[in-house]
Amino acid sequence: MTPTEGKTSAPDDAQLRRRAPTLYAIIFFKMFHGLLFFGVGVLIYFQAAHDLPMEWQQLMARPFVHHLFERLRIHPENRFFERIAAQIANVTEPQMHHLAIGTMLYSLFPMVEGIGMLYRAGWAGWLAIGQSAFFVPIEMFEMAKKFSFYMLLLMIVNILIVWYLYANRNALFHHHQFHHHKL
Repeated sequence: MTPTEGKTSAPDDAQLRRRAPTLYAIIFFKMFHGLLFFGVGVLIYFQAAHDLPMEWQQLMARPFVHHLFERLRIHPENRFFERIAAQIANVTEPQMHHLAIGTMLYSLFPMVEGIGMLYRAGWAGWLAIGQSAFFVPIEMFEMAKKFSFYMLLLMIVNILIVWYLYANRNALFHHHQFHHHKL
């Protein structure tokens, strides 16, 4: 019996590096996440000088938003949204600019993760593992307070990202090791 007989046809590291559709889905998810937050930050930055309380009321009155909130079981009349509306009424333009800049800075994390993972950098894999793992306990805490299907889905996605990247880290990412060359 030869060494290759009796083994299953599991992909080796080189095959996994060539075709890793799950990794590319994670990269897409991270890049989308980063671009979405960057867009929100830019929008907040340029909308800071406008009449936010009036725009908030107009946004809440739109049929699409009402339908979306109904589907997500979010009621605009509850205290949470009343508090948000009250806080929005007191927000200053510099505070909105700080929020926008913070949102844009946060967006850099998932974008850097995505670009790093696209180039198969080991540090990017560890960064993605750390960021995804960081949110799992927070999502569990939120679900313990009140169950949400969407929070459960997000938690499952984060757990799967952590598991997949950790389990396949050696095959997916380049690990730069120092080699001493003899002259």
